[in-house]
Amino acid sequence: MPNHKSCWKRMRQNEIRREINKRYRTFLRHTIKSFSQIDGAEAAKEKFPGVISVIDTARKKGILHRNKAARIKSRLSRKIV
Repeated sequence: MPNHKSCWKRMRQNEIRREINKRYRTFLRHTIKSFSQIDGAEAAKEKFPGVISVIDTARKKGILHRNKAARIKSRLSRKIV
């Protein structure tokens, strides 16, 4: 357990960030899964920019590693071809 006041504050901050990241990670997974289940290239083309935006935001926030974000985007882009 922490001995300093600042350590207690850091623990509280870490817990809050963990909850926020957990919610965003779940949202990201649901977005990717719903995009993967779309039938037809036309419908996928319409939804693609939104999905890419969600992935890029997760990358910017540090929820995804940059290589994983690139890999996911690459795999999803095959659906619109």
